[in-house]
Amino acid sequence: MVKQLLSGNEAIARGAYEAGCKVAAGYPGTPSTEILEVLSEFKDEVYCEWSPNEKVAFEVAVGASLAGARAIATMKHVGLNVAADPLMTFANMGAIGGFVACVADDPGMHSSQNEQDTRHFARFAKVPLLEPADSQEAKDFLILAMEISEQFLTPVILRTTTRVSHSRSVVTLGERHDPKRIIGFQKDPSRFVAIPQFGRLMRDRAVERLPKLASAADVSPVNRIEWRDRKWGFIAAGITYQYIREVFPEFSMLKLGWAYPFPDRLLREFAEGVEMVIVVEELDDFLEEHVRSLGIDCLGKEFVPRTGELSVTQLLAARSKLEGRPLQVSLGVVEQPDLSDLPARPPVLCSGCPHRGLYYALSKFDVVVTGDIGCYSLGTLKPLDSMDTLLCMGAGISMAHGMQKAGEPKKIVGIVGDSTFFHSGITGLLDIGYNRGNVVIIVVDNRTTAMTGHQEHPGTGKTLMDQDTFQASIEAFGRACGIPNVVTIDPYDLEKAMAAIAEAIESDQSWLIVSSRPCPLHERKRLGPPREIDESFCKECGSCFRLGCPALEGGEEKPSVNPLLCAGCGLCQQVCKFGAVKINQETLSSLHPKP
Repeated sequence: MVKQLLSGNEAIARGAYEAGCKVAAGYPGTPSTEILEVLSEFKDEVYCEWSPNEKVAFEVAVGASLAGARAIATMKHVGLNVAADPLMTFANMGAIGGFVACVADDPGMHSSQNEQDTRHFARFAKVPLLEPADSQEAKDFLILAMEISEQFLTPVILRTTTRVSHSRSVVTLGERHDPKRIIGFQKDPSRFVAIPQFGRLMRDRAVERLPKLASAADVSPVNRIEWRDRKWGFIAAGITYQYIREVFPEFSMLKLGWAYPFPDRLLREFAEGVEMVIVVEELDDFLEEHVRSLGIDCLGKEFVPRTGELSVTQLLAARSKLEGRPLQVSLGVVEQPDLSDLPARPPVLCSGCPHRGLYYALSKFDVVVTGDIGCYSLGTLKPLDSMDTLLCMGAGISMAHGMQKAGEPKKIVGIVGDSTFFHSGITGLLDIGYNRGNVVIIVVDNRTTAMTGHQEHPGTGKTLMDQDTFQASIEAFGRACGIPNVVTIDPYDLEKAMAAIAEAIESDQSWLIVSSRPCPLHERKRLGPPREIDESFCKECGSCFRLGCPALEGGEEKPSVNPLLCAGCGLCQQVCKFGAVKINQETLSSLHPKP
Protein backbone atom coordinates (compact mmCIF):
# COMPACT_ATOMS: atom_id res chain seq x y z
CA MET A 1 0.00 0.00 0.00
CA VAL A 2 1.70 3.18 -1.23
CA LYS A 3 1.27 6.39 0.75
CA GLN A 4 2.35 9.90 -0.19
CA LEU A 5 2.24 13.33 1.40
CA LEU A 6 0.04 15.35 -0.97
CA SER A 7 -1.60 18.75 -1.02
CA GLY A 8 -5.34 18.83 -1.53
CA ASN A 9 -4.86 19.90 -5.15
CA GLU A 10 -2.36 17.11 -5.82
CA ALA A 11 -4.79 14.65 -4.23
CA ILE A 12 -7.66 15.84 -6.44
CA ALA A 13 -5.45 15.29 -9.48
CA ARG A 14 -4.60 11.81 -8.22
CA GLY A 15 -8.29 11.12 -7.65
CA ALA A 16 -9.11 12.16 -11.21
CA TYR A 17 -6.40 9.84 -12.50
CA GLU A 18 -7.60 6.90 -10.38
CA ALA A 19 -11.24 7.55 -11.35
CA GLY A 20 -10.43 7.09 -15.03
CA CYS A 21 -10.78 10.72 -16.07
CA LYS A 22 -10.00 11.10 -19.78
CA VAL A 23 -10.40 14.87 -20.32
CA ALA A 24 -9.51 17.74 -17.95
CA ALA A 25 -9.79 21.43 -18.78
CA GLY A 26 -9.45 24.58 -16.71
CA TYR A 27 -8.09 28.07 -16.33
CA PRO A 28 -5.33 28.82 -13.80
CA GLY A 29 -6.45 30.60 -10.66
CA THR A 30 -5.19 30.33 -7.10
CA PRO A 31 -6.07 28.23 -5.12
CA SER A 32 -7.03 25.70 -7.83
CA THR A 33 -4.11 25.91 -10.27
CA GLU A 34 -2.04 22.90 -9.27
CA ILE A 35 -4.84 20.38 -9.98
CA LEU A 36 -4.32 20.49 -13.75
CA GLU A 37 -0.57 21.01 -13.52
CA VAL A 38 -0.23 17.74 -11.59
CA LEU A 39 -2.83 15.84 -13.62
CA SER A 40 -1.07 16.80 -16.86
CA GLU A 41 1.84 14.59 -15.76
CA PHE A 42 -0.38 11.60 -16.61
CA LYS A 43 -0.35 12.66 -20.25
CA ASP A 44 -0.60 9.12 -21.62
CA GLU A 45 -3.93 8.56 -19.85
CA VAL A 46 -5.51 12.02 -19.47
CA TYR A 47 -5.82 14.85 -21.98
CA CYS A 48 -5.32 18.17 -20.13
CA GLU A 49 -5.59 21.74 -21.37
CA TRP A 50 -5.50 25.32 -20.21
CA SER A 51 -8.57 26.76 -21.88
CA PRO A 52 -8.87 30.49 -22.69
CA ASN A 53 -11.37 30.87 -19.83
CA GLU A 54 -13.48 28.85 -17.39
CA LYS A 55 -16.61 28.87 -19.56
CA VAL A 56 -14.70 27.26 -22.39
CA ALA A 57 -13.08 24.78 -20.00
CA PHE A 58 -16.47 23.80 -18.59
CA GLU A 59 -17.93 23.34 -22.06
CA VAL A 60 -14.95 21.23 -23.19
CA ALA A 61 -15.52 18.93 -20.22
CA VAL A 62 -19.27 18.83 -20.93
CA GLY A 63 -18.54 17.75 -24.49
CA ALA A 64 -16.30 14.95 -23.23
CA SER A 65 -18.99 13.83 -20.77
CA LEU A 66 -21.71 13.71 -23.43
CA ALA A 67 -19.40 11.60 -25.58
CA GLY A 68 -19.24 9.14 -22.67
CA ALA A 69 -15.86 10.02 -21.12
CA ARG A 70 -15.20 10.97 -17.52
CA ALA A 71 -14.11 14.62 -17.32
CA ILE A 72 -13.30 17.41 -14.90
CA ALA A 73 -13.22 21.20 -15.16
CA THR A 74 -11.04 23.15 -12.70
CA MET A 75 -11.31 26.77 -11.59
CA LYS A 76 -11.35 29.07 -8.59
CA HIS A 77 -14.57 30.45 -7.15
CA VAL A 78 -14.80 33.52 -9.40
CA GLY A 79 -14.17 31.25 -12.37
CA LEU A 80 -17.47 29.53 -11.70
CA ASN A 81 -19.14 32.90 -12.30
CA VAL A 82 -17.69 32.79 -15.80
CA ALA A 83 -18.84 29.18 -16.25
CA ALA A 84 -22.29 29.72 -14.72
CA ASP A 85 -24.02 29.83 -18.11
CA PRO A 86 -23.17 26.26 -19.16
CA LEU A 87 -23.50 25.01 -15.56
CA MET A 88 -27.15 26.04 -15.28
CA THR A 89 -28.23 24.29 -18.47
CA PHE A 90 -25.98 21.25 -18.07
CA ALA A 91 -27.44 20.75 -14.58
CA ASN A 92 -30.81 20.20 -16.29
CA MET A 93 -29.43 18.25 -19.24
CA GLY A 94 -27.35 15.89 -17.10
CA ALA A 95 -24.11 14.03 -17.56
CA ILE A 96 -23.33 10.77 -19.35
CA GLY A 97 -19.69 10.18 -18.47
CA GLY A 98 -18.89 11.35 -14.95
CA PHE A 99 -18.49 15.14 -14.75
CA VAL A 100 -16.93 16.99 -11.80
CA ALA A 101 -16.40 20.74 -11.51
CA CYS A 102 -13.48 21.24 -9.10
CA VAL A 103 -13.99 24.70 -7.62
CA ALA A 104 -11.63 26.23 -5.04
CA ASP A 105 -13.01 28.99 -2.80
CA ASP A 106 -10.73 31.53 -1.15
CA PRO A 107 -12.02 32.57 2.31
CA GLY A 108 -9.96 35.50 3.51
CA MET A 109 -9.19 36.59 -0.08
CA HIS A 110 -5.57 35.44 0.01
CA SER A 111 -5.34 35.97 -3.75
CA SER A 112 -8.79 37.01 -4.93
CA GLN A 113 -10.90 40.10 -5.48
CA ASN A 114 -13.78 38.71 -3.43
CA GLU A 115 -14.72 35.80 -1.18
CA GLN A 116 -17.88 34.12 -2.40
CA ASP A 117 -19.45 30.86 -1.35
CA THR A 118 -19.72 28.25 -4.10
CA ARG A 119 -22.28 26.27 -2.08
CA HIS A 120 -24.93 28.70 -3.28
CA PHE A 121 -24.20 27.68 -6.88
CA ALA A 122 -24.92 24.05 -5.99
CA ARG A 123 -28.33 24.98 -4.59
CA PHE A 124 -28.95 27.39 -7.48
CA ALA A 125 -28.16 24.74 -10.10
CA LYS A 126 -29.68 21.84 -8.10
CA VAL A 127 -26.52 19.74 -8.28
CA PRO A 128 -24.72 17.77 -5.54
CA LEU A 129 -21.73 19.27 -3.76
CA LEU A 130 -18.96 17.45 -1.88
CA GLU A 131 -16.55 19.11 0.57
CA PRO A 132 -13.33 17.31 1.55
CA ALA A 133 -11.64 18.08 4.87
CA ASP A 134 -8.15 16.82 4.02
CA SER A 135 -6.08 15.44 1.15
CA GLN A 136 -7.23 11.83 1.56
CA GLU A 137 -10.84 12.96 1.29
CA ALA A 138 -9.96 15.22 -1.64
CA LYS A 139 -8.80 12.16 -3.59
CA ASP A 140 -11.60 9.88 -2.40
CA PHE A 141 -14.35 12.48 -2.91
CA LEU A 142 -13.28 13.09 -6.51
CA ILE A 143 -13.75 9.39 -7.19
CA LEU A 144 -17.07 9.41 -5.33
CA ALA A 145 -18.19 12.49 -7.27
CA MET A 146 -17.61 10.62 -10.56
CA GLU A 147 -19.75 7.75 -9.28
CA ILE A 148 -22.54 10.06 -8.12
CA SER A 149 -22.43 11.89 -11.45
CA GLU A 150 -22.94 8.71 -13.45
CA GLN A 151 -25.48 7.15 -11.08
CA PHE A 152 -27.74 10.21 -11.03
CA LEU A 153 -26.80 11.64 -14.46
CA THR A 154 -25.73 14.98 -12.97
CA PRO A 155 -22.73 17.24 -12.82
CA VAL A 156 -21.14 17.35 -9.36
CA ILE A 157 -19.27 20.22 -7.69
CA LEU A 158 -16.23 19.32 -5.60
CA ARG A 159 -15.67 22.39 -3.42
CA THR A 160 -12.38 23.02 -1.66
CA THR A 161 -10.99 26.06 0.11
CA THR A 162 -7.50 27.54 0.17
CA ARG A 163 -6.58 25.66 3.35
CA VAL A 164 -7.57 22.26 1.95
CA SER A 165 -6.12 22.99 -1.49
CA HIS A 166 -2.67 23.90 -0.20
CA SER A 167 -2.32 21.91 3.04
CA ARG A 168 -0.58 18.53 2.90
CA SER A 169 -1.54 15.26 4.53
CA VAL A 170 -0.90 11.56 3.98
CA VAL A 171 -2.83 9.93 1.13
CA THR A 172 -3.14 6.23 0.32
CA LEU A 173 -2.78 5.79 -3.41
CA GLY A 174 -4.85 3.41 -5.53
CA GLU A 175 -4.78 2.09 -9.06
CA ARG A 176 -6.39 3.73 -12.06
CA HIS A 177 -9.88 2.45 -12.80
CA ASP A 178 -10.94 2.77 -16.41
CA PRO A 179 -14.75 2.48 -16.77
CA LYS A 180 -14.20 0.94 -20.22
CA ARG A 181 -17.16 2.85 -21.58
CA ILE A 182 -17.36 3.01 -25.36
CA ILE A 183 -16.77 6.61 -26.41
CA GLY A 184 -19.41 7.81 -28.83
CA PHE A 185 -22.18 10.38 -28.68
CA GLN A 186 -25.70 8.93 -28.86
CA LYS A 187 -28.06 11.24 -30.73
CA ASP A 188 -31.11 12.20 -28.64
CA PRO A 189 -32.40 15.76 -29.19
CA SER A 190 -34.94 15.56 -26.35
CA ARG A 191 -32.06 14.74 -24.00
CA PHE A 192 -29.35 17.08 -25.28
CA VAL A 193 -30.95 20.00 -27.16
CA ALA A 194 -32.14 22.60 -24.65
CA ILE A 195 -34.76 24.37 -26.74
CA PRO A 196 -37.83 25.29 -24.65
CA GLN A 197 -39.81 22.25 -25.83
CA PHE A 198 -37.18 19.88 -24.41
CA GLY A 199 -35.74 22.22 -21.80
CA ARG A 200 -38.93 22.15 -19.73
CA LEU A 201 -38.71 18.38 -19.45
CA MET A 202 -35.03 18.61 -18.56
CA ARG A 203 -35.88 21.01 -15.76
CA ASP A 204 -38.55 18.67 -14.42
CA ARG A 205 -36.05 15.81 -14.35
CA ALA A 206 -33.54 17.96 -12.44
CA VAL A 207 -36.15 18.87 -9.82
CA GLU A 208 -37.24 15.23 -9.47
CA ARG A 209 -33.60 14.18 -9.05
CA LEU A 210 -33.04 16.38 -6.01
CA PRO A 211 -34.90 14.30 -3.35
CA LYS A 212 -33.19 11.15 -4.64
CA LEU A 213 -29.82 12.85 -4.15
CA ALA A 214 -30.83 13.96 -0.65
CA SER A 215 -31.81 10.39 0.26
CA ALA A 216 -28.46 9.15 -1.00
CA ALA A 217 -26.68 11.81 1.05
CA ASP A 218 -28.54 10.63 4.15
CA VAL A 219 -26.98 7.17 3.94
CA SER A 220 -23.62 8.09 2.43
CA PRO A 221 -20.63 7.11 4.61
CA VAL A 222 -19.03 10.49 3.91
CA ASN A 223 -21.74 12.00 6.14
CA ARG A 224 -21.27 10.61 9.62
CA ILE A 225 -22.16 11.23 13.26
CA GLU A 226 -19.38 11.03 15.83
CA TRP A 227 -21.10 10.56 19.19
CA ARG A 228 -19.23 11.90 22.22
CA ASP A 229 -20.34 14.34 24.93
CA ARG A 230 -23.87 15.38 23.92
CA LYS A 231 -24.02 18.74 25.66
CA TRP A 232 -22.96 20.41 22.44
CA GLY A 233 -23.30 18.94 18.96
CA PHE A 234 -21.34 20.52 16.14
CA ILE A 235 -22.27 20.37 12.45
CA ALA A 236 -19.56 21.21 9.93
CA ALA A 237 -18.13 20.36 6.52
CA GLY A 238 -14.72 20.73 4.94
CA ILE A 239 -11.78 22.22 6.81
CA THR A 240 -13.92 23.47 9.71
CA TYR A 241 -14.25 19.84 10.81
CA GLN A 242 -10.51 19.80 11.55
CA TYR A 243 -10.69 23.02 13.56
CA ILE A 244 -13.61 21.78 15.67
CA ARG A 245 -11.95 18.46 16.36
CA GLU A 246 -8.93 20.38 17.68
CA VAL A 247 -10.80 22.93 19.78
CA PHE A 248 -13.86 20.87 20.85
CA PRO A 249 -12.48 17.29 20.83
CA GLU A 250 -14.80 15.96 23.55
CA PHE A 251 -18.11 16.90 21.91
CA SER A 252 -20.35 15.12 19.40
CA MET A 253 -20.20 16.08 15.77
CA LEU A 254 -21.99 15.61 12.47
CA LYS A 255 -19.40 15.76 9.72
CA LEU A 256 -20.78 16.46 6.26
CA GLY A 257 -18.77 15.39 3.24
CA TRP A 258 -21.78 15.35 0.89
CA ALA A 259 -22.96 18.79 1.91
CA TYR A 260 -25.72 19.38 -0.65
CA PRO A 261 -28.49 18.33 -1.10
CA PHE A 262 -28.86 18.47 2.67
CA PRO A 263 -29.18 15.10 4.47
CA ASP A 264 -32.31 16.09 6.42
CA ARG A 265 -32.88 12.76 8.14
CA LEU A 266 -29.32 12.76 9.45
CA LEU A 267 -29.60 16.38 10.55
CA ARG A 268 -32.77 15.64 12.54
CA GLU A 269 -31.29 12.49 14.08
CA PHE A 270 -28.23 14.38 15.22
CA ALA A 271 -30.23 17.33 16.57
CA GLU A 272 -32.42 15.00 18.62
CA GLY A 273 -29.35 13.40 20.20
CA VAL A 274 -27.66 16.56 21.55
CA GLU A 275 -28.67 19.34 23.93
CA MET A 276 -27.52 22.23 21.71
CA VAL A 277 -26.74 22.23 17.99
CA ILE A 278 -23.89 24.52 16.86
CA VAL A 279 -23.25 25.05 13.14
CA VAL A 280 -19.70 26.10 12.24
CA GLU A 281 -19.02 27.17 8.64
CA GLU A 282 -16.81 29.64 6.81
CA LEU A 283 -18.40 32.53 4.93
CA ASP A 284 -22.21 32.43 4.58
CA ASP A 285 -24.75 30.80 6.90
CA PHE A 286 -25.64 28.36 4.12
CA LEU A 287 -25.98 25.29 6.32
CA GLU A 288 -27.23 27.13 9.41
CA GLU A 289 -30.11 28.66 7.46
CA HIS A 290 -31.27 25.22 6.34
CA VAL A 291 -30.94 23.71 9.83
CA ARG A 292 -33.18 26.47 11.18
CA SER A 293 -35.66 25.88 8.33
CA LEU A 294 -36.08 22.32 9.67
CA GLY A 295 -37.28 23.77 12.96
CA ILE A 296 -34.00 22.97 14.71
CA ASP A 297 -32.83 25.57 17.21
CA CYS A 298 -29.11 26.18 16.78
CA LEU A 299 -26.23 28.57 17.28
CA GLY A 300 -23.99 29.65 14.42
CA LYS A 301 -23.02 33.06 13.21
CA GLU A 302 -23.53 34.48 16.71
CA PHE A 303 -20.06 33.27 17.56
CA VAL A 304 -18.18 32.73 14.28
CA PRO A 305 -17.62 35.50 11.70
CA ARG A 306 -19.42 35.75 8.36
CA THR A 307 -16.29 36.88 6.53
CA GLY A 308 -12.72 35.68 6.31
CA GLU A 309 -11.07 32.35 6.95
CA LEU A 310 -11.74 30.48 10.19
CA SER A 311 -8.88 29.22 12.34
CA VAL A 312 -8.18 27.36 15.56
CA THR A 313 -7.50 30.69 17.27
CA GLN A 314 -10.92 32.03 16.28
CA LEU A 315 -12.65 28.89 17.55
CA LEU A 316 -10.73 29.12 20.84
CA ALA A 317 -12.25 32.58 21.22
CA ALA A 318 -15.65 31.13 20.32
CA ARG A 319 -15.27 28.43 22.96
CA SER A 320 -14.40 31.01 25.59
CA LYS A 321 -17.51 32.96 24.59
CA LEU A 322 -19.70 29.86 24.77
CA GLU A 323 -18.33 28.99 28.20
CA GLY A 324 -18.60 32.56 29.44
CA ARG A 325 -14.96 32.92 30.41
CA PRO A 326 -11.96 35.05 29.30
CA LEU A 327 -9.97 33.82 26.32
CA GLN A 328 -7.18 31.44 27.28
CA VAL A 329 -4.58 29.99 24.93
CA SER A 330 -4.75 26.19 25.10
CA LEU A 331 -1.77 23.89 25.14
CA GLY A 332 -0.45 23.16 21.68
CA VAL A 333 -1.60 26.48 20.22
CA VAL A 334 1.24 28.94 19.69
CA GLU A 335 0.50 32.45 20.87
CA GLN A 336 1.08 34.92 18.06
CA PRO A 337 3.90 37.43 18.64
CA ASP A 338 3.24 41.16 18.63
CA LEU A 339 4.15 42.38 15.15
CA SER A 340 2.80 45.92 15.50
CA ASP A 341 6.28 47.52 15.58
CA LEU A 342 7.48 45.88 12.37
CA PRO A 343 7.66 48.09 9.25
CA ALA A 344 4.95 47.62 6.64
CA ARG A 345 5.89 45.47 3.67
CA PRO A 346 3.32 46.09 0.95
CA PRO A 347 3.27 43.90 -2.17
CA VAL A 348 5.31 45.31 -5.02
CA LEU A 349 6.09 44.57 -8.65
CA CYS A 350 9.21 42.43 -8.94
CA SER A 351 12.56 43.96 -9.74
CA GLY A 352 12.84 44.35 -13.50
CA CYS A 353 9.09 43.88 -14.09
CA PRO A 354 8.18 45.36 -17.51
CA HIS A 355 4.88 46.66 -16.10
CA ARG A 356 6.84 49.15 -13.97
CA GLY A 357 8.06 51.04 -17.03
CA LEU A 358 4.57 51.13 -18.52
CA TYR A 359 2.99 52.44 -15.31
CA TYR A 360 5.73 55.01 -14.82
CA ALA A 361 5.15 56.30 -18.34
CA LEU A 362 1.38 56.30 -17.82
CA SER A 363 1.68 58.24 -14.55
CA LYS A 364 2.84 61.27 -16.53
CA PHE A 365 -0.65 61.70 -18.02
CA ASP A 366 -3.89 62.91 -16.45
CA VAL A 367 -6.13 60.00 -17.42
CA VAL A 368 -8.58 57.55 -15.85
CA VAL A 369 -7.18 54.01 -15.79
CA THR A 370 -9.61 51.10 -15.68
CA GLY A 371 -7.53 48.16 -14.56
CA ASP A 372 -7.80 44.43 -14.33
CA ILE A 373 -6.70 41.40 -12.33
CA GLY A 374 -3.14 40.13 -12.40
CA CYS A 375 0.22 41.02 -10.91
CA TYR A 376 -0.10 44.28 -12.84
CA SER A 377 -2.90 45.28 -10.44
CA LEU A 378 -0.04 46.29 -8.13
CA GLY A 379 0.16 49.42 -10.27
CA THR A 380 -2.62 50.68 -8.01
CA LEU A 381 -0.22 51.17 -5.10
CA LYS A 382 2.12 54.05 -4.49
CA PRO A 383 4.47 55.25 -5.80
CA LEU A 384 3.15 54.17 -9.24
CA ASP A 385 -0.47 55.05 -8.31
CA SER A 386 -1.70 54.33 -11.84
CA MET A 387 -4.85 52.21 -11.62
CA ASP A 388 -8.29 53.55 -10.70
CA THR A 389 -10.66 50.57 -10.97
CA LEU A 390 -10.51 46.77 -10.75
CA LEU A 391 -13.69 44.73 -11.22
CA CYS A 392 -13.19 41.36 -12.89
CA MET A 393 -11.27 39.75 -15.73
CA GLY A 394 -11.81 41.63 -18.98
CA ALA A 395 -13.49 44.61 -17.31
CA GLY A 396 -10.40 46.74 -17.80
CA ILE A 397 -11.43 46.97 -21.46
CA SER A 398 -15.23 47.04 -21.21
CA MET A 399 -15.41 49.57 -18.37
CA ALA A 400 -13.18 51.98 -20.30
CA HIS A 401 -15.69 51.90 -23.17
CA GLY A 402 -18.61 52.42 -20.79
CA MET A 403 -16.98 55.42 -19.11
CA GLN A 404 -16.24 57.03 -22.46
CA LYS A 405 -19.81 56.55 -23.70
CA ALA A 406 -21.10 58.02 -20.42
CA GLY A 407 -19.22 61.25 -21.18
CA GLU A 408 -16.22 61.00 -18.86
CA PRO A 409 -14.28 64.20 -19.65
CA LYS A 410 -10.82 62.69 -19.15
CA LYS A 411 -9.28 60.26 -21.59
CA ILE A 412 -9.75 56.68 -20.44
CA VAL A 413 -7.06 54.04 -20.60
CA GLY A 414 -7.99 50.38 -20.07
CA ILE A 415 -5.31 47.90 -19.01
CA VAL A 416 -5.37 44.09 -19.11
CA GLY A 417 -2.72 41.37 -19.15
CA ASP A 418 -2.05 39.05 -22.04
CA SER A 419 -3.65 35.98 -20.46
CA THR A 420 -6.61 38.11 -19.35
CA PHE A 421 -6.94 39.46 -22.88
CA PHE A 422 -7.39 35.94 -24.25
CA HIS A 423 -9.62 35.01 -21.29
CA SER A 424 -12.25 37.73 -21.66
CA GLY A 425 -10.75 40.83 -23.24
CA ILE A 426 -11.33 40.12 -26.93
CA THR A 427 -15.09 40.56 -26.76
CA GLY A 428 -14.69 43.91 -25.00
CA LEU A 429 -12.26 45.06 -27.65
CA LEU A 430 -14.70 43.95 -30.34
CA ASP A 431 -17.37 46.04 -28.61
CA ILE A 432 -15.12 49.11 -28.83
CA GLY A 433 -14.44 48.53 -32.52
CA TYR A 434 -18.07 47.80 -33.34
CA ASN A 435 -19.58 50.65 -31.33
CA ARG A 436 -17.03 53.28 -32.38
CA GLY A 437 -15.34 53.76 -29.04
CA ASN A 438 -12.60 56.31 -28.38
CA VAL A 439 -10.38 54.87 -25.67
CA VAL A 440 -6.83 53.63 -25.31
CA ILE A 441 -6.47 49.95 -24.45
CA ILE A 442 -3.08 48.69 -23.24
CA VAL A 443 -2.31 44.98 -23.05
CA VAL A 444 0.68 44.37 -20.77
CA ASP A 445 2.06 41.32 -22.54
CA ASN A 446 4.66 39.46 -20.47
CA ARG A 447 4.19 36.20 -22.41
CA THR A 448 2.81 34.14 -19.53
CA THR A 449 0.07 33.86 -16.92
CA ALA A 450 2.38 35.34 -14.34
CA MET A 451 0.32 35.85 -11.21
CA THR A 452 -0.73 32.21 -10.85
CA GLY A 453 2.72 30.75 -11.50
CA HIS A 454 3.66 31.15 -15.18
CA GLN A 455 1.15 28.95 -16.97
CA GLU A 456 0.84 28.83 -20.75
CA HIS A 457 -1.95 30.58 -22.68
CA PRO A 458 -2.90 30.97 -26.36
CA GLY A 459 -0.27 33.68 -26.85
CA THR A 460 2.73 31.66 -25.63
CA GLY A 461 2.99 29.06 -28.39
CA LYS A 462 2.93 26.15 -25.91
CA THR A 463 0.14 23.98 -24.49
CA LEU A 464 -0.21 22.69 -20.93
CA MET A 465 1.11 19.34 -22.17
CA ASP A 466 4.25 21.08 -23.50
CA GLN A 467 3.38 20.81 -27.17
CA ASP A 468 4.36 23.51 -29.65
CA THR A 469 1.28 25.19 -31.07
CA PHE A 470 -0.06 28.25 -32.86
CA GLN A 471 0.91 31.49 -31.11
CA ALA A 472 -2.03 33.88 -31.13
CA SER A 473 -1.22 37.53 -31.90
CA ILE A 474 -2.78 40.24 -29.72
CA GLU A 475 -2.07 42.81 -32.42
CA ALA A 476 -3.87 40.71 -35.06
CA PHE A 477 -6.88 40.35 -32.79
CA GLY A 478 -6.92 44.11 -32.33
CA ARG A 479 -7.04 44.74 -36.06
CA ALA A 480 -9.67 42.04 -36.56
CA CYS A 481 -11.82 43.72 -33.89
CA GLY A 482 -11.77 46.97 -35.85
CA ILE A 483 -9.29 49.00 -33.78
CA PRO A 484 -7.79 51.48 -36.26
CA ASN A 485 -4.51 52.09 -34.43
CA VAL A 486 -2.47 49.14 -33.16
CA VAL A 487 1.12 49.60 -31.95
CA THR A 488 3.66 47.61 -29.97
CA ILE A 489 6.00 49.29 -27.48
CA ASP A 490 8.96 48.28 -25.35
CA PRO A 491 8.13 49.28 -21.75
CA TYR A 492 11.84 49.48 -20.91
CA ASP A 493 12.24 52.33 -23.42
CA LEU A 494 10.52 55.10 -21.47
CA GLU A 495 10.93 57.87 -24.04
CA LYS A 496 9.32 55.91 -26.88
CA ALA A 497 6.68 54.43 -24.57
CA MET A 498 5.60 57.90 -23.39
CA ALA A 499 5.55 59.19 -26.96
CA ALA A 500 3.25 56.35 -28.07
CA ILE A 501 0.91 56.85 -25.09
CA ALA A 502 0.82 60.61 -25.70
CA GLU A 503 -0.11 60.13 -29.36
CA ALA A 504 -2.86 57.67 -28.44
CA ILE A 505 -4.31 59.92 -25.72
CA GLU A 506 -4.40 62.94 -28.01
CA SER A 507 -6.11 60.98 -30.81
CA ASP A 508 -9.84 61.02 -31.50
CA GLN A 509 -9.77 57.31 -32.39
CA SER A 510 -9.43 54.12 -30.39
CA TRP A 511 -5.98 52.63 -29.86
CA LEU A 512 -4.56 49.27 -28.86
CA ILE A 513 -1.07 49.45 -27.37
CA VAL A 514 0.72 46.17 -26.70
CA SER A 515 3.42 46.65 -24.05
CA SER A 516 5.51 43.60 -24.85
CA ARG A 517 8.39 42.19 -22.80
CA PRO A 518 8.68 38.75 -21.14
CA CYS A 519 8.39 38.31 -17.37
CA PRO A 520 11.97 38.20 -16.00
CA LEU A 521 10.99 35.67 -13.34
CA HIS A 522 9.71 33.37 -16.06
CA GLU A 523 12.80 33.90 -18.18
CA ARG A 524 15.08 33.35 -15.14
CA LYS A 525 17.79 35.70 -16.34
CA ARG A 526 18.89 39.29 -15.88
CA LEU A 527 17.77 41.90 -18.36
CA GLY A 528 21.12 43.65 -18.31
CA PRO A 529 24.02 44.60 -16.06
CA PRO A 530 23.19 45.71 -12.50
CA ARG A 531 23.25 49.43 -11.69
CA GLU A 532 24.74 51.50 -8.87
CA ILE A 533 24.35 55.06 -7.56
CA ASP A 534 27.25 57.49 -7.90
CA GLU A 535 26.66 59.60 -4.78
CA SER A 536 28.76 62.45 -6.14
CA PHE A 537 26.13 63.00 -8.85
CA CYS A 538 23.01 62.20 -6.80
CA LYS A 539 20.84 65.23 -5.90
CA GLU A 540 18.40 63.22 -3.74
CA CYS A 541 15.50 64.28 -5.96
CA GLY A 542 13.66 60.99 -5.41
CA SER A 543 12.90 60.37 -9.10
CA CYS A 544 14.27 56.84 -8.96
CA PHE A 545 12.14 56.00 -5.91
CA ARG A 546 9.02 56.87 -7.88
CA LEU A 547 9.60 53.67 -9.86
CA GLY A 548 8.82 51.63 -6.75
CA CYS A 549 11.61 49.15 -7.54
CA PRO A 550 12.53 46.84 -4.63
CA ALA A 551 16.18 46.92 -5.72
CA LEU A 552 16.35 50.65 -4.89
CA GLU A 553 17.01 51.09 -1.18
CA GLY A 554 17.39 54.02 1.18
CA GLY A 555 14.92 55.94 3.28
CA GLU A 556 16.12 59.30 4.57
CA GLU A 557 19.56 58.76 3.02
CA LYS A 558 20.73 58.77 -0.57
CA PRO A 559 19.44 55.85 -2.62
CA SER A 560 21.48 52.76 -3.27
CA VAL A 561 21.01 49.75 -5.51
CA ASN A 562 20.96 46.25 -4.05
CA PRO A 563 23.02 44.32 -6.64
CA LEU A 564 21.42 41.02 -5.58
CA LEU A 565 17.94 42.33 -6.43
CA CYS A 566 18.74 44.48 -9.45
CA ALA A 567 17.51 42.84 -12.67
CA GLY A 568 19.35 45.30 -14.89
CA CYS A 569 16.29 46.78 -16.63
CA GLY A 570 17.88 50.25 -16.65
CA LEU A 571 14.69 52.18 -15.85
CA CYS A 572 16.32 53.96 -12.92
CA GLN A 573 19.12 55.10 -15.21
CA GLN A 574 16.58 56.54 -17.64
CA VAL A 575 14.63 58.53 -15.03
CA CYS A 576 17.71 60.02 -13.35
CA LYS A 577 18.29 63.52 -14.76
CA PHE A 578 21.72 63.92 -13.20
CA GLY A 579 23.55 60.84 -14.45
CA ALA A 580 23.88 59.38 -10.96
CA VAL A 581 22.82 55.86 -11.99
CA LYS A 582 25.55 53.89 -13.71
CA ILE A 583 26.43 50.33 -14.58
CA ASN A 584 27.98 48.57 -11.59
CA GLN A 585 31.22 47.38 -13.13
CA GLU A 586 32.44 45.57 -10.01
CA THR A 587 29.28 43.48 -9.72
CA LEU A 588 29.20 42.98 -13.48
CA SER A 589 32.73 41.55 -13.35
CA SER A 590 31.83 39.19 -10.52
CA LEU A 591 28.79 37.98 -12.42
CA HIS A 592 30.75 37.52 -15.65
CA PRO A 593 34.40 36.84 -14.67
CA LYS A 594 36.98 36.83 -17.42
CA PRO A 595 38.31 33.37 -18.38
